[in-house]
Amino acid sequence: MTPPDIPPLARHVAIIMDGNGRWAKKRLLPRFAGHKAGVETVRKIARAAREMGLEALTLYAFSSENWKRPAEEVSDLMGLLKHFIQADIDEFDANNVRLKIIGHYQALAPELVKLLDEAVARTAGNTGSTLAVALNYGAQDELVRAAQAAAAAGDISTEAIEAHLYTAGMPPLDLIIRTSGEQRLSNFLLWQAAYAELYFTDILWPDFTPKHLEKALEEFAHRNRRYGGL
Repeated sequence: MTPPDIPPLARHVAIIMDGNGRWAKKRLLPRFAGHKAGVETVRKIARAAREMGLEALTLYAFSSENWKRPAEEVSDLMGLLKHFIQADIDEFDANNVRLKIIGHYQALAPELVKLLDEAVARTAGNTGSTLAVALNYGAQDELVRAAQAAAAAGDISTEAIEAHLYTAGMPPLDLIIRTSGEQRLSNFLLWQAAYAELYFTDILWPDFTPKHLEKALEEFAHRNRRYGGL
């Protein structure tokens, strides 16, 4: 893949992968078809991010609110997740990618938790890039957990709370991309997004391509990040 003409500059990009259901509905297909197509997009974008030189990519795969969806759809999503990990772990490891799971994923089915733990352990020593997958994740819950841990340690400071976030040890978040035209964070990386740039696109997630990622990174490269200064 040809690198973009403008260096990405961003180190850590997060994506709210939205629009699988609408993609399927437009094609008169079941929602499962949209989720399946979305997984293929995950593969393409994860590879592209690595090739473009991003240090970290965080994907919002399943929020703590997604349990409200029909049981069949949740089951389908978990099955797709299981297949994705099993099918792609060799590629992650071969390309020096560290897999990280953020969120209260231990509440998922024991078999899936075991699979995720094994995948994380297998890639823990990889140093090329990090792919973080947010599962059963909610930013408000993350902040409560981090604040409680900081308080228990007797240090309620910005640095202490950051040290207890799921993303501790990852580069600061530079850019959040949301697909499908929605323009909100939906309880995703609220603390980390404090000074991140936001990029919204009408493209539905299954139609999002490496070229769309490249375009977002090019726009990011032109933004003036002042962090509250002039």
